[in-house]
Amino acid sequence: MSELTDLYQEVILDHNKKPRNFHKLADANRTAEGFNPLCGDEIRVYVKLEDDVIRDIGFQGSGCAISKASASLMTSSLKGKTRAEARALFERFHRLVTSDAEPDPAELGKLAAFSGVREFPARVKCASLAWHTLRAALERSGEKVTTE
Repeated sequence: MSELTDLYQEVILDHNKKPRNFHKLADANRTAEGFNPLCGDEIRVYVKLEDDVIRDIGFQGSGCAISKASASLMTSSLKGKTRAEARALFERFHRLVTSDAEPDPAELGKLAAFSGVREFPARVKCASLAWHTLRAALERSGEKVTTE
């Protein structure tokens, strides 16, 4: 199990150091802001949604390694997915970080790296901030998302 834990840590560290899709989308038609007052994470998610499909997605912001890695892996996982598929993945990810269910790597891929976060309740908010912000962008809620 420690080999798997080490692998998961490597994935998180890699996506923190070299976040994928870390840029503003000039042609985004959905955006939202998120904030985690507990540790100061701030994020803005940009989505180009066409025909109910996420054609492109990016993010900008600052935060801890877990927050940035989660946003990076989220954006990588969602390109080309429908809004319904994005909602379903959000639900699976949320269960991963909040319940004792074992992750299904076939279902979550590299997102399974966040399975250990549930042991640290304060870090769940870091891992889920980008996801809640994405949901607000897709729903066009216009509200600033907060983890409090």
